[in-house]
Amino acid sequence: MSVSILWAFILSSVTTLQSPIALPTDVLKQEQERVALVKKISPPTVAVVSGGGSGVLISEEGYALTNFHVVGTGSPALKCGLPDGKLYDGVIVGLDKMGDLALIKLIGPKPEFKFPFATMGDSDEVQTGDWAVAAGNPFLLASDFTPTVTFGLVSGTHRYQYPERGMFEYTDCIQMDASINPGNSGGPLFNMKGQLIGINGRGSFDKRGRVNSGVGYAISINQCKKFMGSLKAGLRVEHAGLGALVGTVDDSAISRVLVNQVIPSDAMRRGIQPEDQIISFAGRPIATVNQFKNILGTIPAGWKVPIGIRRITETGETKRIDLLVRLTSGERPEPPVKPEQSQDRPGQPKPAPKPLPDIVKAIYESKNGYANFHFNKVSRDSALLRLQNQLKLLDQKGDWIIKGTGTLQEKNNSSNWQLSISTAREAVEGKPAKPDLVAVSLDGIDFSLEPLKADLEPKALRDPPGSGGLLVALFQMRQLLALGTAGFPGEGISHGGMEPYWAPGNSAEPITQRKSIMAEVLKSSLGGIQGRWYLDPESGYLLAVEFTIDPNEDTCEIHFANPVTDSAGRRLPRDWVVIHGDKTFARLKVSDWKLSP
Repeated sequence: MSVSILWAFILSSVTTLQSPIALPTDVLKQEQERVALVKKISPPTVAVVSGGGSGVLISEEGYALTNFHVVGTGSPALKCGLPDGKLYDGVIVGLDKMGDLALIKLIGPKPEFKFPFATMGDSDEVQTGDWAVAAGNPFLLASDFTPTVTFGLVSGTHRYQYPERGMFEYTDCIQMDASINPGNSGGPLFNMKGQLIGINGRGSFDKRGRVNSGVGYAISINQCKKFMGSLKAGLRVEHAGLGALVGTVDDSAISRVLVNQVIPSDAMRRGIQPEDQIISFAGRPIATVNQFKNILGTIPAGWKVPIGIRRITETGETKRIDLLVRLTSGERPEPPVKPEQSQDRPGQPKPAPKPLPDIVKAIYESKNGYANFHFNKVSRDSALLRLQNQLKLLDQKGDWIIKGTGTLQEKNNSSNWQLSISTAREAVEGKPAKPDLVAVSLDGIDFSLEPLKADLEPKALRDPPGSGGLLVALFQMRQLLALGTAGFPGEGISHGGMEPYWAPGNSAEPITQRKSIMAEVLKSSLGGIQGRWYLDPESGYLLAVEFTIDPNEDTCEIHFANPVTDSAGRRLPRDWVVIHGDKTFARLKVSDWKLSP
């Protein structure tokens, strides 16, 4: 090739390189969509400066999700940065040590200030192969709090990661290869619609350099949703246990999950036995212990869930049994903290913890068993206010008389019933003092109880027989509805978060076909008897109450339906169903509800 021809070729190439390269339209569109996506997801991404991690805002009020290991072991007062370049005060709201989750609240400059927030998606729709975007502050790179954004594939779903040192169990989590590193912890994982699908937390890192290996794990947002009610109520939440030990048996082409041992629990009371095969749990099929633990770990302790079992009878027949079981706590109680021997030299006491800023002090209250009792009181008082607005029974401190008709213990014949609750009074003007008294007439049989009597017989607490303690339940119900928190001295009323409420069905209706609703829960404690109050989260209406006399026994449940508004504007329930264990004790219909002054 001649020199002139070579130079001509080089000049032609340079001219070509200097000309604009026409990219395909779809490539340009995808780039523009990615840039728009980053602009959308950046504003709610939080740099948790105090914990050296990340978070994501989920409401305009400033609530944000992050990891427990980012904020759970330090001061409740936080400093958090947003991509607007500003640093905000924050406070711990709720903590989930086992699930490595925490809810915090950023404090705006003014009460009316509104924060940017992410929209929650549905992590059950996430599939392996989907694109995902992680945002956060790895290695604290962004001094202006703008997040680092990484892009990758969802590498797997429904993964299980064993606990570390008895905590941080990642169940049913999302695995992705979008790069996350130290500092990303607690930050958001988004789908390509900009919807929040997970909270980044753990990674399979190199043990020496803490270098990302392309295998990271995010807590699914659907798991976060299940714990959100408890976290927002300022609780230290617990994850569920079944009350039974299970194992996988591979003696056929299909593996089976069998119950090995049952401990005293609701599972035992509902009739679960060793050798029962668990075939479904919380609405999902079960074939391995890994599947079972994956689902169990996403559920808070105390929830009722449907369980399907297969049992081989003594005659060799196989039958399916569907049960509704209240889950116990799957976490071991922490041992009491022993006072550490001081390593300080005499005359040099340990430095006192830094005082909380006034702006944080106003919304933080320390109390054993709570992450922040202030938020529990706020949630409790809000729920009580909505309940009282419906029933309008507060300050109705006189005697109650309720009459109606009903059936007892599945009998077909209806009969009259009456409930009266008379209040205690002191001796005045020659009249003797009288105690609080609850009296019920059912099917021609009279029962009465002095609920606050010091030496009550255990049998009296459970009257009428077969009800599980209806008289006690009715008295405690009146205490809250008529007296409010004053009816439960001390901190006898607290908020219990949210949990599924299962309305009573008919005996022919399989549990698998029944539907639950998420209800707001109040908890009460009076005279050693624990109560649960289920409220409609929208209206605040009372759906049901249940009371536990002995934790090893079934509760007394009273379910309410068909409220009728009386002349005073009170929406009082007309239909009552009393349940003890698996049996319906009574179905009652109210015809008259009188309140004495």
